[in-house]
Amino acid sequence: MLKPLKIGKIELDVPIIQGGMGVGLSWERLAGAVAREGAMGVISAVGTGYRFPELVKRDKFGRPIGSIYTHSKEALTLLIKKAKEISQGKGAIGVNILYAITDYGRVLQDAIEAGADAIITGAGLPLKMPEYAQGADVALIPIVSSARALNLICRTWEKKYKRLPDAVILEGPKSGGHQGFKYEECFMPEYQLENLFPSVLEESKKWGNIPVIVAGGILTYRDIVWYMERGASGVQIATRFIATVECDAPDIYKEVILKAEEEDIILFKSPVGYPLRVVKTPFIERLLLGYNGWNGCISHCVVPCNKGEEAKKVGFCIADRLGAAWLGDYEEGIFISGANGHLLKRQGIITVKELIEILTGKREDPIEYNKRV
Repeated sequence: MLKPLKIGKIELDVPIIQGGMGVGLSWERLAGAVAREGAMGVISAVGTGYRFPELVKRDKFGRPIGSIYTHSKEALTLLIKKAKEISQGKGAIGVNILYAITDYGRVLQDAIEAGADAIITGAGLPLKMPEYAQGADVALIPIVSSARALNLICRTWEKKYKRLPDAVILEGPKSGGHQGFKYEECFMPEYQLENLFPSVLEESKKWGNIPVIVAGGILTYRDIVWYMERGASGVQIATRFIATVECDAPDIYKEVILKAEEEDIILFKSPVGYPLRVVKTPFIERLLLGYNGWNGCISHCVVPCNKGEEAKKVGFCIADRLGAAWLGDYEEGIFISGANGHLLKRQGIITVKELIEILTGKREDPIEYNKRV
């Protein structure tokens, strides 16, 4: 039996946080279903304007215009409300907000007003995270890639805001999406999750035993047990939830993941400034051959992109291409996966309930079974 996970006032029977996946992979259906099983379901706050197009200003191609519509308050509010209805009061609903997005502070406050139980933030060191949550009864959970980063966050938060993180997520370089490492570091032994974990755990103890959640390549019950036996309070898992009935991704997205081979999952340069792990698809193939698919900036979605300057250099707008994938455009979309995504074909599409039973050791795991034989 896995121990429950306590984060501030949140108590989870299942010590699993479903990772936030944008655009549109983890919205109300997935987050609500995960929470209903006693874990933490997480809504991605990135590109929420795509979910309810009737609520936002769009161009003729359906793209939300400007950050206020791309990261829509009205859409996020509806997503949280619907997820909580689906959860039936069980588990918890968190919101993942990239620190790099435009209007970060505004979106964090939007999530709090809408009733989020926790805010999870990566893609940069969220040193000002507590500033936007002052007086709110919400768990703050930064994502880090080193003990040094955790130390800096704790020192800054304690000095300026008189508070510490309610938990911390240590994310290794096998996760899907943006990595908190340089490209070459993603393949070096010293930067792998199992080697980063001991120092982060020790750092967490210096600040009053902050719960450490591990992420990035966590795939099976055995993985969870291994880390929890060594002091982790829980895990965050994202990619494996793509292959569920309730995942908000379109069928073509799930099909891309289930058909991917190990060599199809690659790291690629992103306008955000971090390596991005994606599945090799037609658009990625064209980029690798020198194609530039940038069509101008209308979303102003992330600050590091500098209103399209970085997107133009790398050949694509991250908001446009993730939005295209959610809209089901195989030829033009970018499809994200963790490094172990190629193993999901052994599982196929199952329900969230079935997956949680697998991850908690109550049901045999088709991925583990195949690994054993």
